[in-house]
Amino acid sequence: INAMRPASTIARDALALGGRMVRAGTTTEAIDNEIHKYIISQGAYPSCLNYMGFPKSVCTSVNNVIAHGIPDTRELIAGDIINIDVTVYKDGFHGDTSAMFGVGKVDSLGVKLMDATRESLELAIDMCGPGVPISRIGETIESFVGPLGYSISVQLTGHGVGRSFHQNPLIYHHANEEPGEMLPGMAFTIEPILCQGVPDGIQWPDGWTIVTEDGGRSAQFEHTIVITETGVDVLTA
Repeated sequence: INAMRPASTIARDALALGGRMVRAGTTTEAIDNEIHKYIISQGAYPSCLNYMGFPKSVCTSVNNVIAHGIPDTRELIAGDIINIDVTVYKDGFHGDTSAMFGVGKVDSLGVKLMDATRESLELAIDMCGPGVPISRIGETIESFVGPLGYSISVQLTGHGVGRSFHQNPLIYHHANEEPGEMLPGMAFTIEPILCQGVPDGIQWPDGWTIVTEDGGRSAQFEHTIVITETGVDVLTA
């Protein structure tokens, strides 16, 4: 746990830095640049940069972009919602986190989408602990989300994290029957993506950006957690 904490703390602080930059007129490329500089200043490395060819240090997913948006020169406009996803490599370990931010005044439907996504993550974290089936995460999220009318992206999952950026176990955010239970020392991300419309995504020709098939907005929140002998430690909180 202690070995993973430096990377997770830097990721948390880098995400907060990016969030403070979110305003109309700011470009996602500018956010990426500042986060990159901060991570390097901490003696760490942005895990996304050059990961399987990804060209930037963070992912910035705006409005109907489900995930893996590439920072660019488009200026944010009032009413946008944006996810900033930061992963940091420090001292041999990765820490991964993301959050939603609103640009100026966001309409009530957008605010409710972001709030529901944050709450679904919090509920999932709260039920984690040693001996709990990993599938309980998806059951918890789906039972909360279903009555609200949102759909859950099933194309993207949470994942184990540590010495590798992505490793087992896979963490599904919808009801599932995957085997396995949480064990002390197990580290992984929980990162539900909720959509206003259909959850199906289409990948752009850039090979990374995934957008909703129907143009509906999506939202995502993420933490890196580790299972302890008595419960859970949220490393990126």
